[in-house]
Amino acid sequence: MRRTRFQALFTLALTMAVFAGPAPAGKLKGTVRIDGSSTVFPITEAVAEEFRGVQPRVRVTVGISGTGGGFKKFTIGETDINDASRPIKSTEAKKASENGVDYIELPVAYDGLSVLVNPENHFVDHFTTEELKKIWQPGSTVEKWSDVRPGWPDEKISLYGPGVDSGTFDYFTKAIVGKEQSCRPDFTASEDDNVLVQGIAGDRNALGFFGFAYYAENRSLLKLVPVDAGDGPVAPSKETINDGSYRPLSRPIFIYVSRAAAMRPEVRAFVRFYMENAALLAAEVGYVALPETVYELASERFEKGITGSIYHREESQSLSLEERLASAK
Repeated sequence: MRRTRFQALFTLALTMAVFAGPAPAGKLKGTVRIDGSSTVFPITEAVAEEFRGVQPRVRVTVGISGTGGGFKKFTIGETDINDASRPIKSTEAKKASENGVDYIELPVAYDGLSVLVNPENHFVDHFTTEELKKIWQPGSTVEKWSDVRPGWPDEKISLYGPGVDSGTFDYFTKAIVGKEQSCRPDFTASEDDNVLVQGIAGDRNALGFFGFAYYAENRSLLKLVPVDAGDGPVAPSKETINDGSYRPLSRPIFIYVSRAAAMRPEVRAFVRFYMENAALLAAEVGYVALPETVYELASERFEKGITGSIYHREESQSLSLEERLASAK
């Protein structure tokens, strides 16, 4: 009974705190601790920079340890917010629950996970999803370009990809190979996508993948490869990511906010600022803004302190992002 009463009082206190009015400019102080996805990092860092102009006495730290690495810290209460390029896993949600960490899940943009080669590669015009699976699956016998498609050069492929703690790695392996973390081990891995950019840019036989924003920032160093999922080759762009025609590599990306941290004025102000400016800043760093209604629903979710994942309810599996959020109100 005492635990139930405490939970009720905590929820009431949080609701009152969340509905408090906006903080006066420059009046807040404190620290907002963020870690997680390198894919989401460009948006969060852009938001943090703009927020510093409004609340200069609030210190916002943004780390990059990958989605999974970030959740390891977030689920034990070491951070206030986790950047995530995939939804939280049930095992991570269980760990959070065991440690008393309630979280608010907020989508912030769309990403088109991009397949890249070196600009000197003039023979790759597209990949089919089957060819990508053939290359990346465990036990793959693909070593040279000629092993992928007849007529391609008899030269060894150099593979680059996010580390195994990355949500991008999880998403790519699930979408292309069919199972998360199912991948050949012999590739150059990094949680820092800038390292992958430099690797691919410096290796004419390179092939890799990462979030669209890092391609958008480095167009002159990389060659974007369209993907054919059965309806012809499609390259990621604002239009194809938003309308879903770039499949199966289009996805929403998220921030996860600790409900306890959201009671602190500096965290609450930062998240509100994030949701108000995510559409503009996502587009500025190379991602695709969500529909306005999705931002409105996500903001409402935060203001009401609604916890849990919209991806863990069986009845919502066939719904769109907007429908998932609306049904979880």
